[in-house]
Amino acid sequence: MRRDLGLSRRDLLARTGTGLGTLGLAGLLADEIKAAPAAGTNPLAPKVAHFPARAKHVIHLFMNGGPSQVDTFDPKPELTKQHGKKPAAAGLKTERQTGPLYKSPFAFQKCGQSGIEVSEIYPEVGKCIDDICVIRSMHTNIPNHEPGLLLMTSGNTQPIRPSMGSWLTYGLGTENQNLPGFVVMCPGEPVVGPALWNNSFLPGVFQGCHIRNLDPKRVIDHIRNTDVSAGTQREQLDLLNRLNGLHKEKRGSDDQLEARIQSLEIAYRMQTEAQEAFDVTREPLKTREAYGKGYFADACLASRRLVERGVRMVQVFYGAGQPWDDHGEIEKGHRAKAKDSDKPIAALLRDLKQTGLLDETLVLWGGEFGRTPTSEGGSGRDHNNHGFSVWLAGGGVKGGMTYGATDEFGFAAVDKKVHIHDLHATILHLMGIDHEKLTYRYSGRDFRLTDVAGTVVKDILK
Repeated sequence: MRRDLGLSRRDLLARTGTGLGTLGLAGLLADEIKAAPAAGTNPLAPKVAHFPARAKHVIHLFMNGGPSQVDTFDPKPELTKQHGKKPAAAGLKTERQTGPLYKSPFAFQKCGQSGIEVSEIYPEVGKCIDDICVIRSMHTNIPNHEPGLLLMTSGNTQPIRPSMGSWLTYGLGTENQNLPGFVVMCPGEPVVGPALWNNSFLPGVFQGCHIRNLDPKRVIDHIRNTDVSAGTQREQLDLLNRLNGLHKEKRGSDDQLEARIQSLEIAYRMQTEAQEAFDVTREPLKTREAYGKGYFADACLASRRLVERGVRMVQVFYGAGQPWDDHGEIEKGHRAKAKDSDKPIAALLRDLKQTGLLDETLVLWGGEFGRTPTSEGGSGRDHNNHGFSVWLAGGGVKGGMTYGATDEFGFAAVDKKVHIHDLHATILHLMGIDHEKLTYRYSGRDFRLTDVAGTVVKDILK
């Protein structure tokens, strides 16, 4: 009699004809970070990096709106000399029509042992300059906010790609399973909104957790169940997971269902630690006074509390909308925002250094682009994608140095140019990731944060 093996012809071919090929493919992909965790595993569990990492965490201080490089970290004496003139080199196309060269209304001072010049509006950050690497040769694709914000956060000018925080948590997981791996603090929404911290085609568990309010009583609404005990909640969640598992068995894998399951798990676990982690009032009064007052100051302090608890990436937007977008009075606008952010940023750097966290935490400061050295409306500056500055500190980056340069007026990057893709490749490298290997297959092709570009800026690494 013929024995029924319970195999269809398709299954038989899969197990025999392609079996060796499958083994060979598995060997080739052994050094890759896998695109999807095994069923039933925690996708946020810590994963092994491609190589030893210099940094474990990233704090991105996002000055959304575009701070002016020539008024902060890229002094230009020639701009002062030729104030009011309009040479050919100052005629680069930007978003709007601008006037003649406009000198910085701020004085620059040499700071630290390195003697790097920093604007007078950032005196406290200037005192930390020996821990900072200023990249003065950044450039980006388009001089308007939406594509600029998206490129800086997700490596693409369209709202169709995962954000850097999503890529990092997808590739590395996170150290604290009671908190989200990727936290975004902003009192409202920037111009593009949630697309800036979106998971896109990555599983939903890797989306950024947006925190609007840092009031300890309101930081995360409805996070604590006051009607039933933690044990009862655990039983309810286990029952839901079993029901969802039965659903998956009958209908196959469902990314949205898996994201919902993981979201419920994280929400349950966050009850034990989230409220405490965001509560900056638990810090000593001296520490809180060092950071100052206001949402941005509290967010900077909370970011230190989050990374010391193992959160992989924290993104702090300076404010809702595009606050650094000073088309009008650059002196009044930039002075006020720098005054509001200078003390908290410096306190964060000192705090991280004092606790030893700066060695393993990479801090990034900057906007989506810079501003023109020419004037708009007499005393403002237009968007400038041709050249601008960002800075990095900690996490394996050399401090007390500048890298690259813009032209004599500060309009365009001319020496050691660094694109956003290069910046992302460098950040991933410091986190122990080969940016060309961190991929996710979607819609028939492999995607990555740096698209098909990106070069690690090795000269700024320790």
